[in-house]
Amino acid sequence: MADNLIGQSDDPNQAGVLGEGVTVEAGTGVYGRDRAGKGNGVIGYSEHGRGVWGHTQDGFGLLGESVNGRGVVGSSETAYGVYAHSKKSAGIRGDSDEGRGVEGWATATNCEGVVGISANGNGVWGQTEGAGAGVLGTSKSGIGIYGNGGRLAAFFEGDVEVTGDIRLKNADCAEDFDIAGLAKVEPGTVMVIDSEGALRESDRAYDKRVAGVISGAGNYKPGIVLDKQESSSNRMPIALLGKVYCKVDAQYGEIEVGDLLTTSPTPGHAMRVDDPFKALGTIIGKALRPLADDRGLIPILIALQ
Repeated sequence: MADNLIGQSDDPNQAGVLGEGVTVEAGTGVYGRDRAGKGNGVIGYSEHGRGVWGHTQDGFGLLGESVNGRGVVGSSETAYGVYAHSKKSAGIRGDSDEGRGVEGWATATNCEGVVGISANGNGVWGQTEGAGAGVLGTSKSGIGIYGNGGRLAAFFEGDVEVTGDIRLKNADCAEDFDIAGLAKVEPGTVMVIDSEGALRESDRAYDKRVAGVISGAGNYKPGIVLDKQESSSNRMPIALLGKVYCKVDAQYGEIEVGDLLTTSPTPGHAMRVDDPFKALGTIIGKALRPLADDRGLIPILIALQ
């Protein structure tokens, strides 16, 4: 069956077919209808340009409506199925009375259902006017929400409530302290409190001013750091609880697993406790690995007492 109407134009500024609605209230420039029920009301085709172009001053540039199907469907072999652009408002807005405003769906294993990208702002922003969640992440067998950042993986302003376990893969609970002087102190160094309240390397045996061990040596990194703040002074994390690698000196006595450790005359090093009465208030922790002689770095269990 031949086409009932063919429009053609060789002039890029002229339309092959022009339809106009002339009434002020409302009019239809072009109306396409399929009576059979399975065809297309209107088809727009272009080799390199726009298949269909809709333009308006104040209304919808393009409106798609359906009673039971999809209002608008966009499909592409290699590029975006649907691309939207706006100079001052949202590129795409989805609105629904009873369903999802916007839904993204992907079937490939390594593809995301929804991706938000921003040059300088927020990649994805979720907001609710009621009592719901601003952003909700769920997974049947994977991770509900995953964050990976160059500076912080996540930042929460306000209280955080967790109904399940919090599992930290790193070892110790540490707290930031001001360090005397500007030089960085090596992780694993035993530190004591100076007269100004800052910390410095230990340098005498059984020192009751002992504060702990600089966290981060060996394979143990701090699992949680308290009192993290911006400061012009030199601050470093001190292990207060858990496992940490510590500098020890075995020349004052061979260190065995389970030995209590205290400060030693060797700067920044711990030694085995030989005098329990002197050790009261100076104990750093308990050795988790032996050291027969010389100096070394061994894991210990922090237990300040």
